Amino acid sequence: MSQPETKCGLVAVIGAPNAGKSTLVNQLVGQKVAITSAKAQTTRARLLGIALHGDTQILLVDTPGIFEPKRRLDRAMVSAAWEGTTAADAVLLVVDPVKQRRHELMPLLELLKDRPERKILVLNKVDVSKKEPLLELAQELTQIADFAEIYFVSALTGDGVPELKEHLASLMPEGPWHYPEDQVSDASERLLAAEVTREQLYRQLHEELPYDAAVRPESYEQREDGSVEIRQQIVIARDSQKPIVLGKQGRRIKEIGEEARKELSEILGQKVHLFLHVKVDERWAENRELYEEMGLDWVK
Repeated sequence: MSQPETKCGLVAVIGAPNAGKSTLVNQLVGQKVAITSAKAQTTRARLLGIALHGDTQILLVDTPGIFEPKRRLDRAMVSAAWEGTTAADAVLLVVDPVKQRRHELMPLLELLKDRPERKILVLNKVDVSKKEPLLELAQELTQIADFAEIYFVSALTGDGVPELKEHLASLMPEGPWHYPEDQVSDASERLLAAEVTREQLYRQLHEELPYDAAVRPESYEQREDGSVEIRQQIVIARDSQKPIVLGKQGRRIKEIGEEARKELSEILGQKVHLFLHVKVDERWAENRELYEEMGLDWVK
């Protein structure tokens, strides 16, 4: 008997910040790979989710929300986003029909309309949207960029996602799989661990802490007892932010560490010892090494 032909392709996932891209990627993969957070612009690195459908491997490039870049950090994120959409077999534009964020959505459509890839429009949050405005929005967006297909999904509940996944699988070209079957993300565990901590940092401090914070992986060691010891540095830009991150008698940083540790042990399937400490570095956003540690390219 001849082996069934395997297929493998790349799908870029783009959209305005907070459109639900990461949640959608997680649904397509079937487990958590991209960090999902209520604060916009938290996906900094290009995290790949790897979805399997029968003999097809779909590589999902989860791109950072594309917005007007002002600081170097923003430029690096945007550059990562567009780099993620080169040579894709399909581009998914994820739109939140409730918030829409037209000031970010429209420039995106302008950039998209001339791109050669097959374009698919995904209208998210159908569980909380009325049908008529949804159809009108779909029609309006299709007039700007020529979408080959339109899907109505709820990334949160998973509604409509299996059909989308099946369709994406049908578009992938024949070829060998790029990753082993059991691998769902190419982000190394070190990076993933830093992302999980950073998500907690923003989840717990999103009001007080601006985007001037990073989580830097320091060490990641497997212990003989089967557990893993992870040490990370929370880098902030100003002394005045230190008490915010630490909290009264160090309670806040303890809570951030505890939540991140719980989630990590679940993802990694092993006991995790997580050690966090805070460092003030006014110029961290200009630090090339730190970018590379966060999986970002340095952009002038």
